[in-house]
Amino acid sequence: MEALFVKHDRLIANTSTEIVREMMNRVNWNAQLLSIQGAKGVGKSTLLKQFVKLNYSAGDRSVLYCSADTVDMSRRTLVDLADEFVMNGGKRLIIDEIHKYENWSREIKEIYDLYPELKVIISGSSLLSLLAGDADLSRRCVKYNMSGLSFREALKFYEGLDFPIYKLEDILENPFELWEKVSSKCKPVEQFKKYLKYGYYPFYLEGKEDYFTKIEQIVNYVIEVELPLICKVDVANIRKIKALMSVISESVPYEVNANRLAAAIEIGRDTVIGYLKNLGDANLLNLLYSDKKSIGKLTKPDKVYLENTNLLYALSPSSVEIGTARETFAITHLAENHGVEYGKDKGDFKVDSKYHFEIGGKDKGFGQIADLPDSYIFADDIESPVGAKLPLWMLGFLY
Repeated sequence: MEALFVKHDRLIANTSTEIVREMMNRVNWNAQLLSIQGAKGVGKSTLLKQFVKLNYSAGDRSVLYCSADTVDMSRRTLVDLADEFVMNGGKRLIIDEIHKYENWSREIKEIYDLYPELKVIISGSSLLSLLAGDADLSRRCVKYNMSGLSFREALKFYEGLDFPIYKLEDILENPFELWEKVSSKCKPVEQFKKYLKYGYYPFYLEGKEDYFTKIEQIVNYVIEVELPLICKVDVANIRKIKALMSVISESVPYEVNANRLAAAIEIGRDTVIGYLKNLGDANLLNLLYSDKKSIGKLTKPDKVYLENTNLLYALSPSSVEIGTARETFAITHLAENHGVEYGKDKGDFKVDSKYHFEIGGKDKGFGQIADLPDSYIFADDIESPVGAKLPLWMLGFLY
């Protein structure tokens, strides 16, 4: 146990609390059992270590942060760890990378039942909920999903500019309030163009030089490690999944022809659809359907986007079209708290089954959505609203 605390002390001491994400204030840290899941690289581990540093004094042995994929954890069970921890006065146990521990859900359930006085936090892949046994914890565990930095958060992290979150309805009804606040402190269009390429992942703070390399490493890790481990994807098909990602990244937004895509990478149609959904669950892709209510196991998405614009520039830097980047940005931010559907011939996107949005440049017209109620254009290269044509960067303040 002392060896775990030595590592805990070192990790917490080396964690900066200079910039803390707002999610820190949204989580119910007093829950007996809570989980934080999200794509690799979005800052889950940092958030957990910051929580410890901000709420416990150095050397406090009532809290322990550890990772399930360490050598120490390979020599003991989670239940044994919890038992020894509680016996020595432990009150809060934080286990990171939980998905790398076999049968984790069964042991976490046992810990929950045996030690009601112990508060347990687990963290892992965005695919965590797909693991067998997770349903056993559904009534016990408070779950949170963590995304990368929004445009609003990036302004805070990298420029020191602090702005509040805006609801979509408030942006649509009174966009000038947001415009006045932001334009008084920076040039939003200039900052927006930076954000499209850099800053969704918090590790941008570690240096711009190898930022895209780290993103590629994340993609490879998800495909090579997480999909086989969690989704039971056949390791023999990893190269084909990478080929699938390559085809999509070079041609997004990709209007899905499942048969053609299957032929291109030489696997079955149903397998292609399954892999697309796996990549969507892993937060590497955003899958759009024209009718989310009728989605079945083998329903193909109508359109596919990479999950965020930084992925675009990392995976296919020579072929990024600004129109694709704009639409990708819009989906990333809208999908955080809203239902987004493929608009077909009624705008680019239908949001919350009510709003119709067209995404484009400053010259984008209303022709496609002119006769639709609750229709708006979100346009790049404009700083201020003009009627129902609003600056695209405003969607970056939704979370």
